[in-house]
Amino acid sequence: MTGEEIVLGPLPKGITPAGQGMRNKVWNVLGHTYSMKAASESSFAFETLDPPGTGVPPHVHPTQDEHIYVLDGVFTLYLDGKWETAGPGDTVRMPKGLPHAYYNRSEDLARALFWVSPAGRLAQLFDELHDLEDPAEVVRVSTLYDVDFLPPGSVEGA
Repeated sequence: MTGEEIVLGPLPKGITPAGQGMRNKVWNVLGHTYSMKAASESSFAFETLDPPGTGVPPHVHPTQDEHIYVLDGVFTLYLDGKWETAGPGDTVRMPKGLPHAYYNRSEDLARALFWVSPAGRLAQLFDELHDLEDPAEVVRVSTLYDVDFLPPGSVEGA
């Protein structure tokens, strides 16, 4: 992460080169690497690299629709009470308010493009979570940025 402040406005034109994040914004969040690909008031997109055994527990975005386009690997997903898998080329749609989670339970690295709409304050949340190592603190801080985690143990298999 560069420490550069994220200021949202209209979507800027241009190309984010392969292997780079927009404005070199890269975050480490509990073992995941997130690279910003696009940011505006209307949407926020980031690429993830998810090592085996990592995941994001069940949570809700009350004000944002979220999508995942799987590039490599397989994700195990919790979507509104049901466990499913998604692999390369699959698009996962999670409307605002839908409880969801994702995990890389495979032996291989997984990679995906995520985007949310509207952008909300997710990029600013990633600034706060960068290199934070305490999962309980990640959950506490996330609630300040409109990401609400479900209580531990409330979803079987999570």
